[in-house]
Amino acid sequence: MEQPIIEVTNIGKKFTISHDPKGHWNLRDVIVNTVKRPFVFLSHKLQGKNLPTKEIFWALKDVNFTVHRGEIIGIIGHNGAGKSTLLKILSQITPPSTGEIRIRGTVGSLLEVGTGFHPDLSGRENIFFNGAILGMKKKEIARKFNAIVAFAGIEKFIDTPVKHYSSGMYVRLGFSVAVHMDPDVLIIDEVLAVGDESFQRQCLKKMKEIAENENRTILFISHNLDAIQDLCKRSILLSKGEVELVGKTDDVIARYKQDLASEESAPQE
Repeated sequence: MEQPIIEVTNIGKKFTISHDPKGHWNLRDVIVNTVKRPFVFLSHKLQGKNLPTKEIFWALKDVNFTVHRGEIIGIIGHNGAGKSTLLKILSQITPPSTGEIRIRGTVGSLLEVGTGFHPDLSGRENIFFNGAILGMKKKEIARKFNAIVAFAGIEKFIDTPVKHYSSGMYVRLGFSVAVHMDPDVLIIDEVLAVGDESFQRQCLKKMKEIAENENRTILFISHNLDAIQDLCKRSILLSKGEVELVGKTDDVIARYKQDLASEESAPQE
């Protein structure tokens, strides 16, 4: 049996959050309190009273799953469930605090507007820049260039620095580069929601084509449950940084809706 293209084993990601029980201390506060009550203020500082405290927050905890080549996997969950953190780790933008990820192949990602683009370079230059990052030769990038520009629909602005692009233009070019550069794994966050409805349909159709015809793997985050249901045979439900369910998309969406209903019916504190 072929090895999974992605293996996620006991992944965790923690952040340190600072809390200041007395709010932000500025220079004026320190001077006034020191002059008024020098010994009390100094004593409190030495004892740690009113000093910022730190809290460890786990955005992901013991996340485990595997993905096989050619799958389109949906990732759903409430805001703050850890979805984007997981994709940033898979994209090697940020390292995990614990656990191990093994990806057998190249990775292309579209996580937020402008990801992977240099703002001072033109659209043309960024296409070649992104291709080089993925290890493609210049001739190969040039062969795909016209198809990338045509799909993005930005022919007029291809030699304009991308810092002058609208968010929609950014996303169109970013998605087009990602799907045409032939990465083995394509990671896409909710960023597609920035595009218009026609472009979203075009993107969903393209993702289905490359998974079915080119045997490439896609991880897709979206709050559009209809799109997840249409594209993904399997999905992952994240809740509070943990995997709540991995399985058939219909079952995962049903559990997600059940969780939403339970939260809405729960008494407010």
